[in-house]
Amino acid sequence: MADYYFQMKDLSVGYNGNSLIRDINIGINKGEIVTLIGPNGSGKSTILKSITRQLKVVGGNVFFDDTSLLKLPYKELASKMAVVLTDRIKTELMTCHDIVATGRYPYTGRLGILTQEDECLVEEAMQAVHAQELGNRDFNAISDGQKQRVLLARAICQAPDVIVLDEPTSFLDVKYKLELLSILERMARQKKITVIMSLHEIDLAQKISDKIICVKGETISHYGSPEEVFTEEIIRELYGINNGYFDPLFGSIELPAPEGEPEVFVISSGGTGIPVYRRLQKEHIPFAAGILYENDMDYRLARLLAAEVITEEPFEEIREETLQKAFVTMGKCKRVINAGVKIGAWNKGIEKLLEKAEKEGKL
Repeated sequence: MADYYFQMKDLSVGYNGNSLIRDINIGINKGEIVTLIGPNGSGKSTILKSITRQLKVVGGNVFFDDTSLLKLPYKELASKMAVVLTDRIKTELMTCHDIVATGRYPYTGRLGILTQEDECLVEEAMQAVHAQELGNRDFNAISDGQKQRVLLARAICQAPDVIVLDEPTSFLDVKYKLELLSILERMARQKKITVIMSLHEIDLAQKISDKIICVKGETISHYGSPEEVFTEEIIRELYGINNGYFDPLFGSIELPAPEGEPEVFVISSGGTGIPVYRRLQKEHIPFAAGILYENDMDYRLARLLAAEVITEEPFEEIREETLQKAFVTMGKCKRVINAGVKIGAWNKGIEKLLEKAEKEGKL
């Protein structure tokens, strides 16, 4: 019995016998969602095309259980694996229903005649992606987003063990991105279908995936759970980010902080400061923030966007030392903004900040 349901062993992929990425050794369990992330041109599509036999592998092997995928007859491979790639298929006089129905061809006889059961599966697949109204429309006449949904319906209709998708959320608006990923998640969790895909939206990859493959350079740079991979350091190195930040807790990308000494002091808590921070950043006004507890959600953004952040230990009363530090920083600022701070038993020291700011006419 194989250690993994789907496995890449010493796999090298590339073009014309030249290796682009080598030594890929990755095992995937049945029903897992595994996502490839990395910069454009890093080789994500090359890996996907190689494991689906769209490209000839340069070296190594790919296995379903103990069976080499490279030795499977194409018809048997088509019954095990469905593929949705970014390459736009070219069709002539085919409706969307016709396109989805091709997912049943691995199960038909030589004449490719669909049974009543096949037709029911076609309809169910179109319903799953909310594409019933597209059934009679010319596939070439619909939008890219609609095409993506139809191609996903074809893959669902194929009833595969593994589904491979290259940037499936491209061309989709937010509603359909979420809907598509929800469909894939249900397929993985309820039907134990293994999903291997690439995504540009790393925030979505972080939320849906069981495992993440980081593709950069000649080898896989990182492979592991989202908790292991989505750190500030790994994402910064993977994408070469030097003009902004990635916050792994919220899965958000942030633009760089305004440069310079703080001109505004923002007093906030519990998320009230976030819109103020963003507004000041858009206006390129450097600011300071405080006094923030390090477990406050405002702190997560302030540490990235503020020129200075005055912090206190979580669940502790504000110390006099911390308060004096805030007074010094606030004294250098031209304005003080109360973003709606909530005063409680632990942060009563904030009242002294507000009183001083009002007394000085800065609030």
